[in-house]
Amino acid sequence: MPAAIEIFTRPGCGYCSAAKSLLNRKKAAFTEYDVSVDPSYRQQMDQRTHPGSTYPQIFIDGRHIGGCDDLYALDREHKLDALLAGETAAS
Repeated sequence: MPAAIEIFTRPGCGYCSAAKSLLNRKKAAFTEYDVSVDPSYRQQMDQRTHPGSTYPQIFIDGRHIGGCDDLYALDREHKLDALLAGETAAS
């Protein structure tokens, strides 16, 4: 079963665009929470990470992955595909 992917973004964020681009290349469906659409998304993100976190913040199956660099690092380590497929082997 594919993983549930959530990404908190803001407009004009190059890192947000890069993270979404990688997920799109992987054909991974994700739910985007754009803080310009609903400012309460920022509070939700802060509760799940910590206040002052940068954008984007990415969660896969409820697990906090981190930001864009963290997502790309998982891909370089060949761990991202397993996470996106809903496998738990990427620790």
